[in-house]
Amino acid sequence: MLVKWIRLTVVDRRGFERGQRKWAGLLGEPGFRGQCGGWSRTRPGVAHLVGFWESRAFYDSFMARSHDRLAAAQVGTYKDQRVRLFAHELDVKVGFRPAFGDADVLRLAHCQVRQDRVDHFMLMQEKVWNPAMAGSPGMLRGMLGRAPGEEFLVLSLWQSAAERGKYRPERVERLALRAQIAADVRAIAGDVVQLEPSWTV
Repeated sequence: MLVKWIRLTVVDRRGFERGQRKWAGLLGEPGFRGQCGGWSRTRPGVAHLVGFWESRAFYDSFMARSHDRLAAAQVGTYKDQRVRLFAHELDVKVGFRPAFGDADVLRLAHCQVRQDRVDHFMLMQEKVWNPAMAGSPGMLRGMLGRAPGEEFLVLSLWQSAAERGKYRPERVERLALRAQIAADVRAIAGDVVQLEPSWTV
């Protein structure tokens, strides 16, 4: 499965949200599996969108044919767009499926991993982080994606912001020490996204 992550800064909220409804047109696209998105809870005006495709070939076909027509409705409503593509590597908790009706919050962690530490980073995701996240109340499911090179995206869906809050900083720090995250990762950037049900496709 291919994961597309888009982060952008919205300058015309009403126009952007109106244009976002046009993406319902993705439903007829071959290989499209689902899309969700919402507003950053820490950065005003920043929106995140995550789309899922069966394969890179289906995605490339969509980009060549239909993308520009669907995207036209949002031209001029945002700036600073960043788009990254990741291949699905492993699931967090249960078999990941791109369904979002039961989730209120999306947590994203974008990791730049040191080249000689990729194997260890992957092992720690499987042996340390996955069991810890799977045991967290309100955590529904998640996945780890990898881009070419040493770039990873950890994506998790949560039942509510209140449940997400139970994943306490001191517990995260303990896990980070155990997983040797400082030795593995050159840079990490995260965000918590309040999902907008009307953006779900």
